[in-house]
Amino acid sequence: MFKHLAKDLPASIVVFFVALPLCLGIAVASDAPPFAGLIAGIIGGIVVGAISGSQVGVSGPAAGLAAIVLAAIASLGYEKFLVAVVLGGVIQIVFGIARAGVIGYYFPSSVIKGMLTGIGIIIILKQIPHFFGVDKDPNGDFSFIQPDGENTFTEILNIAGSIGWGSTIIAVIALLVLILWSEFLSKKGKLFTLIQGPLVAVVLGIVFYALTTGSSLEISDLHLVDVPVPDSFESFKGQFIFPDFSVIWLPEIWITAFTIALVASLETLLCVEATDKLDPEKRITPTNRELYAQGTGNILSGLIGGIPITQVIVRSSANIQSGGKTKMSAIFHGFLLLISVVAIPVVLNMIPLSVLAAVLFVVGYKLAKPSTFKAMWDAGLKQFVPFIVTVIIIVFKDLLWGIGIGLVLGIIMTLYQSYKNSHFLHKEDPDHGGPKVRMTLAEEVTFFNKAAVKRELDELPEGTQLELNITKTTYMDYDIIEILQDFKQKAESRNIDITLVSQRGTLKNPENYFQFFKQEKIYPLKKHNQVS
Repeated sequence: MFKHLAKDLPASIVVFFVALPLCLGIAVASDAPPFAGLIAGIIGGIVVGAISGSQVGVSGPAAGLAAIVLAAIASLGYEKFLVAVVLGGVIQIVFGIARAGVIGYYFPSSVIKGMLTGIGIIIILKQIPHFFGVDKDPNGDFSFIQPDGENTFTEILNIAGSIGWGSTIIAVIALLVLILWSEFLSKKGKLFTLIQGPLVAVVLGIVFYALTTGSSLEISDLHLVDVPVPDSFESFKGQFIFPDFSVIWLPEIWITAFTIALVASLETLLCVEATDKLDPEKRITPTNRELYAQGTGNILSGLIGGIPITQVIVRSSANIQSGGKTKMSAIFHGFLLLISVVAIPVVLNMIPLSVLAAVLFVVGYKLAKPSTFKAMWDAGLKQFVPFIVTVIIIVFKDLLWGIGIGLVLGIIMTLYQSYKNSHFLHKEDPDHGGPKVRMTLAEEVTFFNKAAVKRELDELPEGTQLELNITKTTYMDYDIIEILQDFKQKAESRNIDITLVSQRGTLKNPENYFQFFKQEKIYPLKKHNQVS
């Protein structure tokens, strides 16, 4: 478990610096106490990380749930909302027992890649204001329309009049350090591999803050990390909020719980699918076990005042990009969050948000590389269209809308391809008699192919010699056989001869197509006994 410690520990430090502002920001965007986001991050790292079968996935509070959490807290109140979080975790465990983890495998690769790219673009766009010291929008808000009435692009356009020069200078220095470390120094020896660029950037940010305090480049508290700092053990304990289980039977509690469980499970399964694709070792995460882990994490998070948890692609990709090899990286990052908020909250509050924006820039770029767009374009329209639509909807709407519309579009493209590929026509010019047409049917022909098959049959000219080849067909849907049966009468009136060619032999002008396909064992006649 500890044999990859030399890679897991540095990676966990990078994930810690990515996770810290997101835990706080997502809690603020959800109208929850900031400490609730840290609770979710700690449990997501330590507890979920320990139970999960994912070696590189990292869990914590998710931006995709922020709108749901915001509405639930507003309608229920925080203590009642926590009951829904606990019940949501129980429902997720039930999903795992029911083996619902397979759902994630039904999302096309183009949609998964669109999700990764869309999130990468959002990270970059959302961090631009923070990079220049403009922090009006919370760090965890990924929505296009912001709570302050601005949107992603107007927020960027409004930067010019309120640039924080101290924040900007240290952000540029941090970004240069990250690029230098990633492209050059990381190849110079073990020391530069062990000490990650983000750690150096953060240390420089703290030093810059300390040296410029009181000068014209001073970075105000509004542009620094804001971890709660308790002044006593009692005040620290007071940050934990506990659920009010007296309302457990209220319908609205269960509706909220099921919504949290469903959305959190879907986000987790999609993140698992995406993370497995990013994993250099291509390991496969057991999805049902992941639902157990997430459910356990949400139960514990709700019991002590935390917001809901999912596996999160931003932290997971940062872990992979930083060389994390095993789940110990996720667990270490959880312990780093715990130790830091207990032991050194004052030091954390000296980190400029602009430095963390520079770290997230690098994460976002690696998720949304220009080469990804080229690769998807080269793969053809069937891949590119769902990919680019998913990206656009995620950027301009939100994650779930983007994935949903991308999935629907992917299904439509697949059905269209199936429609086109149901059969192959070969036409010959005979020396005598009517035209000869050989129609070879696909391996599986379903009701999706009805229109294509019917159109080709209806367009056959009079006197055609039709050879219907089913030697490769293993399944024939009832709807298709019904079309052939109905076509038999038209064929007789139009002087069309039909020859069925199968692996068992040939049959000229068959009377009963259902019986023929039953004998060929590619259609179960007993389901339609009325046809004989």
